[in-house]
Amino acid sequence: MTSLPFQPPLPAASLLRFLGDRAIPGVEVVVGPSYRRWVSTAGGPVVLTVAVEGDRVELRGRAAPDLVRMSRTLFDLDADPDDVLAVLGRDPVLGPVARRNRGVRVPGVADGFELVVRAILGQQVSVPAARTMLGRVAARFGPPMPSGDAAVALVFPTAGALAEAGLEELGVTGLRAATIRRVAGLVAGGELDLGPGADPDQTIGQLLELDGIGPWTADYVRMRALGDRDAFPVGDLGVRRAAERLGLDPAPRALLARADRWRPWRAYAAMLLWGELAPPR
Repeated sequence: MTSLPFQPPLPAASLLRFLGDRAIPGVEVVVGPSYRRWVSTAGGPVVLTVAVEGDRVELRGRAAPDLVRMSRTLFDLDADPDDVLAVLGRDPVLGPVARRNRGVRVPGVADGFELVVRAILGQQVSVPAARTMLGRVAARFGPPMPSGDAAVALVFPTAGALAEAGLEELGVTGLRAATIRRVAGLVAGGELDLGPGADPDQTIGQLLELDGIGPWTADYVRMRALGDRDAFPVGDLGVRRAAERLGLDPAPRALLARADRWRPWRAYAAMLLWGELAPPR
């Protein structure tokens, strides 16, 4: 086991809940304090297991540099809660929420291409509906792995595998299927960089040129895949509903104006707003 340092506090329960609610069947799973999934590495697919217990985050199994990086990204372990709270805590409306949820993180992803597919399939549908469709895509186009565990038996399909995939046969609508194939082709051909260190502005500019990708998808990709902690998905219905519940004007222009107070940590503000809608557990 390898201990992964971070600056506390770390809201383990909410992080694992977020990842678990969106876990792709067959690819990833959250059980108790552990998140487990197959990931692709330079040396081939391996199982990544991260356990969050108390004040410890542990990478279990092999501690290759790329697995450490993925783990830190998934749980946003490089965040500085004090810096975030210093800004968000000043807002008279969002401040109490930020103080109540000190240490809020922005969950990242193991693979940027996977996140774009998640975002496209998540357009205007519920989280469970998107999860179901992603499970179908993984089961049809993701290579099976001999893990002996049905909960993590697949690697998410590569860009090459989806570049010409007949996604319509799974129930994916024509435009979304075409958009996924176009993104997959660009990634597979090395024309679109969604990996660590990609330039967010350049990548988002390329994505927005494609039919089927609008501001919501771009903001979500910028926030979770490209690590822009000032990204703010103002078009997200949940963000606007939570803002209204807190007494803020949910109209996009008004909410963006309010969000200027939250720079450069607007992504954390979005996580706080989403958290306000989560049912208690």
